[in-house]
Amino acid sequence: MRIALIGQAAFGADVLKGLLERGQQVVGVFCPPDRGSKPDPIKEASAAAGIPVFQPPRMKDPVALEQMQSLNPDLAVLAFVTDIVPGSVLKVPKLGAICYHPSILPKYRGASAINWAVINGETKTGLTIFWVDEGIDTGDILLQKEVDIGPNETTGEVYFNKLYPMGVAAVLEAVDLIAKGQAPRIPQDHSQATYDPPCDEKVAAIDWSKPGRAVFNFIRGCDPQPGATALFRGEKVKFYNPRFVELEHEAPPGEILEVNPDLGLTVAVAGGAVRITRFRTKALGKVKAPEFIEALKPKAGERFE
Repeated sequence: MRIALIGQAAFGADVLKGLLERGQQVVGVFCPPDRGSKPDPIKEASAAAGIPVFQPPRMKDPVALEQMQSLNPDLAVLAFVTDIVPGSVLKVPKLGAICYHPSILPKYRGASAINWAVINGETKTGLTIFWVDEGIDTGDILLQKEVDIGPNETTGEVYFNKLYPMGVAAVLEAVDLIAKGQAPRIPQDHSQATYDPPCDEKVAAIDWSKPGRAVFNFIRGCDPQPGATALFRGEKVKFYNPRFVELEHEAPPGEILEVNPDLGLTVAVAGGAVRITRFRTKALGKVKAPEFIEALKPKAGERFE
């Protein structure tokens, strides 16, 4: 089976390596144009394997269609794709195209599925391999797998510890099913669909008026990207590695209750507190609590806005 792989980063590279280890014929790899001096991991892996690499400016560029047609593929595999792949390109492979998505579709369609699952306090999420159509994460389901979200896990922990390795394995499993002619096409129940916008700087500001657990979930849901943001002395500060603390107090949300280099900053929220152990500022970069405390010398009673 002739496979065209569209992807990027370490995830795409690991999918490529897995396909090759299973003896699949990858006839070409599409990845974004180079940014900076270091090539994308999937480009490096492709070069090492002697596989042609195509880097159109965008997948909707006419050259991308020409390149895909030149490969005469049976199947396209999308492994961590942030560009929009147009229908004209997806129609070239004889068997169609499949894509990895880190949620149990039809819930949490969109680019930040893991972030929003954590922010919303979900206790479970998962992944879907689906047949790509021209909608956003709307195609028929090929397979799905579920994972737990721990009460303190961040988006980064859910992805790298669970959905990344499981996702690579699921893509390979899906390709095997297609090769055997055993891959299902299960229509999504679109009435149950949810879609959220990208979790980026536009939505990263902490709303201290929300319940304490919601603030805690928001911080861990924005960790590591984009980083939940508050203002301290008029400057932006991003929070990471939060823990919720059962604590009675009468302080307004956002007020620093305790400064401890070993434990971090304990900050009041409604119904408790959050303890933060990593921070990022423009001047300091990303630092642990002792460095943040030493540099800015925050005091109990000061407040994050």
